[in-house]
Amino acid sequence: MGTVCNQPPTLNITVKDVSLIFPPQQQSLRNSIFLSNIDRVLNFPVETVHFFPSHKDFPPHLVAEILKTTLSELLVPYDFLAGRLRSNPETGRLEIDCNSAGIGFAVASSDYALDDIGDLVYPNPAFGQLVCKTVDSLQQDNQPLCIVQVTSFKCGGFAMGIVTSHVTFDGLSFKIFLDNLAALAAGKPLALTPCNDRRLLAARSPPCVSFPHLELAKFHDSTPPVIDPTSEALDFKVFRLTSEDIANLKDKAKASGGAHSDARITGFNVVTALVWYCKALSWDKPDPERVSTLLYAVNIRPRLVPPLPISYAGNAVLTAYGRAKCKEIEEAPFAGLVELVTEGAKRMTDEYARSAIDWGEIYQGFPDGEFLVSSWWKLGFEEVDYPWGRPRYSCPVVFQRKDIILLFPDIEDKNGVNVLVSLPAKEMSKFENLFRNYLP
Repeated sequence: MGTVCNQPPTLNITVKDVSLIFPPQQQSLRNSIFLSNIDRVLNFPVETVHFFPSHKDFPPHLVAEILKTTLSELLVPYDFLAGRLRSNPETGRLEIDCNSAGIGFAVASSDYALDDIGDLVYPNPAFGQLVCKTVDSLQQDNQPLCIVQVTSFKCGGFAMGIVTSHVTFDGLSFKIFLDNLAALAAGKPLALTPCNDRRLLAARSPPCVSFPHLELAKFHDSTPPVIDPTSEALDFKVFRLTSEDIANLKDKAKASGGAHSDARITGFNVVTALVWYCKALSWDKPDPERVSTLLYAVNIRPRLVPPLPISYAGNAVLTAYGRAKCKEIEEAPFAGLVELVTEGAKRMTDEYARSAIDWGEIYQGFPDGEFLVSSWWKLGFEEVDYPWGRPRYSCPVVFQRKDIILLFPDIEDKNGVNVLVSLPAKEMSKFENLFRNYLP
């Protein structure tokens, strides 16, 4: 089920120009943007690449010019994006200084044609060359919160690589940002006006922690596992699940339901249950009594009272968890595993979410578990309709982390999913055998 793919180790990128894009008016609507406790934990870059085939009416150089103009316009409703991270001099709290200092924009070219770089679904470290990570002319403390790179291929196709600080967007708000970018590029109004009031997710005063929050760990001298990269040598593989595989997993969960009537048998839940089973039982030194903790993100916008606006532009996701001993994971019927996954999202009520945010106000900790399932599967980046068409494929620039398993969409099978796993060789072998043998 794991796949491998031959791809060029380098894309022979030549960067032709790096510049800054500013909003049309240099004065922002506000002096600074408050960052919630969810935002503050996510102070790291997120890189995505969006591949487009050639279009006779939109050659890459024209797309670059359209994007430069459009991004400038977009920095009015997204004024914080042109700002810089800073520590508030009075409170010491991290915030965004809305100083209109601009975002980065790079133009580059590759010696390859788009069809030469192999299977776009299969993670290629060389895709990192399609993203401009810093503007070299600026000091480290003055780096943009967003940099866009347009890379042309010999065939006339191109890639749009985007890096943003995670404090600016979660996956859902970034999708709305892309929809708005596409709308303005086509001369249309915004698809959805962003809601920039991040105080909607401010901690209560005084903070009130009403749950134990086993998914969180206090920050001491070192970061917990989900934030801490490993120094181990890792293999990585992509496990492709077709829509038929996922339908079979759902049937398997329904057939083993019995007492587990609370299990929500969705595509995400059955795939995550399978991944948890394989990950928990693939440890090099098996221990039936070891407790395995699965983490995954839950969108809290519709779960709060009152609900957050769909257009909320910051991070409105919290970490849900499933927790069980390895022997319980091994012996449970599949519906039981799905129910354990389901419980994480069911736990995420308004009060639980507010309690987690208040916990961050007191402890300033991080998610803590054996591993995190990071899902890009249903975000819909590939459905954004630009004037030059929809992307052939959109994906994160992946990284090898033992403690993060990525779910991302397939090109051909819209209801299928690709599971990226990075593990030491012995554990990978066990994971692969467990994965293959568990499928119906």
